[in-house]
Amino acid sequence: MEHMHMHGSHDKLLVFFSYLIAVAASCTVLELAGILGISKGRRRTLWLIFGAVIMGMGVWSMHFVGMLALKLPVPVAYNLMVVLLSMTVAVIASLVALIVISNFRRGTVSLLVGGLLLASGIFGMHYIGMSAMQIGISYRADYVVLSFVVALAASVVALGLSSQLLMNRTAVGPGKKLISGLVMGIAVVGMHYTGMLAASFEPESRSWLNTGVVLDQKWLAYVIAGGTLFTLGLSVTGVYISSRFSRKDTELLISEKWYRSLYENNQDAIISIDLNLRIIGSNPAATAISGISSKEFKEQSLDSLLGIITAEDQELIREMFIRSLAGEQVCYETAIMHENGKKLDVSINIAPVMVDGLVAGIYVIARDITEEKQAKEQTRYLAFHDELTGLPNRRMFSQLLSRTIEAHHDAQEPFAVLVMNVDRFKLINDTLGQLHGDRFLQEMSSRITDSVVNEQMALARLEGDEFALLCRFSREKMNVTDIVEQMLAAIKQPVHLNGRDLYVTASIGISFYPSHGQTPEELLKNAGTAMYEVKKNGRNDYQFFSDDLNGQIMEQLELESDLRKGLARGEFTVHYQPQIRTADNERIIGVEALVRWNHPVKGLLGPGLFIPAAEVTGRIVELGNFVLREACRQMRQWHDAGGPRIPVAVNLSSQQFLQYNLLEDIRDILRETGLAPEYLELEITESTMMDASRASAILNDLVKSGVRISLDDFGTGYSSLGYLKLYPIHKVKIDRSFISGISGSSHDRAIVATILTMAEHLGMQVIAEGIETKEQLDILVESGCRDIQGYYYSKPLAAEELERKYLWPAEAVGKIV
Repeated sequence: MEHMHMHGSHDKLLVFFSYLIAVAASCTVLELAGILGISKGRRRTLWLIFGAVIMGMGVWSMHFVGMLALKLPVPVAYNLMVVLLSMTVAVIASLVALIVISNFRRGTVSLLVGGLLLASGIFGMHYIGMSAMQIGISYRADYVVLSFVVALAASVVALGLSSQLLMNRTAVGPGKKLISGLVMGIAVVGMHYTGMLAASFEPESRSWLNTGVVLDQKWLAYVIAGGTLFTLGLSVTGVYISSRFSRKDTELLISEKWYRSLYENNQDAIISIDLNLRIIGSNPAATAISGISSKEFKEQSLDSLLGIITAEDQELIREMFIRSLAGEQVCYETAIMHENGKKLDVSINIAPVMVDGLVAGIYVIARDITEEKQAKEQTRYLAFHDELTGLPNRRMFSQLLSRTIEAHHDAQEPFAVLVMNVDRFKLINDTLGQLHGDRFLQEMSSRITDSVVNEQMALARLEGDEFALLCRFSREKMNVTDIVEQMLAAIKQPVHLNGRDLYVTASIGISFYPSHGQTPEELLKNAGTAMYEVKKNGRNDYQFFSDDLNGQIMEQLELESDLRKGLARGEFTVHYQPQIRTADNERIIGVEALVRWNHPVKGLLGPGLFIPAAEVTGRIVELGNFVLREACRQMRQWHDAGGPRIPVAVNLSSQQFLQYNLLEDIRDILRETGLAPEYLELEITESTMMDASRASAILNDLVKSGVRISLDDFGTGYSSLGYLKLYPIHKVKIDRSFISGISGSSHDRAIVATILTMAEHLGMQVIAEGIETKEQLDILVESGCRDIQGYYYSKPLAAEELERKYLWPAEAVGKIV
């Protein structure tokens, strides 16, 4: 028998109610997703179950109300057990979907898996619910498939929005949630009514489930809809309230984590102490700084913490704890003993923990400042000490002087200030290099310290090679003289440096308090003035300050100023002292060029008055080059005029000799003046050759250029014989100090004879300078010295006067080569 098929109509109001239920369920699910995103542990599990129930009940309620909205010509009964089964399927499907999406928050795969599970649950719930109707139903396959597609789309949309909230609650705002709920509601309702379109009802056919209750569908539907909306409203309200509490809990949890992270990772040691003065916690930095583990710290009394603090500070720190318990924050620097026995400097900050205006405990915050303190002490040390020698520097010495002046002020008890300068240190530093120069200064400071410094003395390095000594005593010159003599004797001892022994001397100036100054500046200045007077007078001595020296210093400063102007104005000239060969009719064999200064006020000045000033001001190189150029020019002019073919000897200062472009300058001058190189003789002193390798290279280059080399002041140094072996020297010059005593000293005569014999065997020329008497000349000639220079024959002469007396005099024709 053919069954009659029929289709029902729908109550539009109930359809609308079903849509509201779907929207409310969707919004509830979105809110639940946000809570799940911030929940952890057991609370998260409870929210998953609660969310699944709300979500499943919402979808089921919408479905049930939608079914009751269906109006058929015949009454329909429902099987209660099947209805409950459909509800259970909806809840389980929702639970599975939420679990999947909460465990796989990223990627389309997890979203599709969750969507399929939820869609399958909704699909099953719908058709199981339909089977609860006590009426025959047939379905169109195409609409059934379409209903599943709609269910899948709705599920994916719902879970996609939920996943955003799971990852970030702020990603979906209230407005977006409402719009999403409306869209999801349409999708869910669309799935239901699409499935209803697939159904055709057969009144004559009955399901095998023939039990049920015939209900007034309309009024029952309204009651279910109203109850469902009320339930969902309460759910939304509960979710909102729970989310607020959950947010508070989350904020507290986050705040606690921030605090814990700051506490655990802080580089400063933090120890928590309660009101009973017991340790209740410590961070890893506290273990690092003390060597005591957190377990050992915990529950210990305050005394255990005080025990690691240096003994002298323990009582003070205890008082600081008491003050902190009264609400005061206190800080202090002390030292603690690490478990390994190492002493550490720490900065301690004891701060009260305030809760509702009351002290609930205290924090002890400690920082290791050992390295910082050492750095500060090192900085302070360097501020008051010389880094090279470790001696006090000028700043500290001035403070010592100030304190000594204060101590001696009332009784006007005298004390002395010595300023010492190493003679020719600049030459050592320039020739051997700064490294050896520094080692030399270290040796000098050690010698002075070992020789004279005691509790009444204070030695300082002011700068460079300048030292100062503070001597506290009651008797003046007798004590300080002994001290100075000891210093000079210690400094005279050879210094072994760079494979050779160096011999140096020192110049020392002395001033007294209160007669020579009332302030540190005056005492140092006046001692320095006396020291420079020693240098001017030949070095290797000491000098007490006197008021007369001030005038001399001012005169010296004025001379230095005039020197700069004199070079620019061309006030310098060159005089020439003849060199005579006695064994050959006393003929002239050469001249030595000697500079003179035509001072506009003081007249003609000899080199002894201004050469030291030229060296101090750095003008010696400029002055030396002037003499060299003028001497070569003059000698070439004499040669061109038919004069004797003799050389001119020019002194090279140590500063000139060390100029990197010396050879180039000399070649330029010879090229410019036209003088042949063999007629230029350069006189050098022993002090210019302390750096053997450098000096040898320079001298060899000069000799290769054709220039002759003469060693001046021979016999006065400590290594002259070694120089004769090392360097290409053509002539040695016997120093005037031996000549002046040759008449009365057998030792001087022996030295001169030795030099002459040695030079003869080495194939070198010898000339003696400084001969002033006939007796000196006779002794030299008797000893075998043929070449003579000195006032006995002539003082240095101007070029015109030398021409008249020695080059073209009518009465001295026999003296001309």
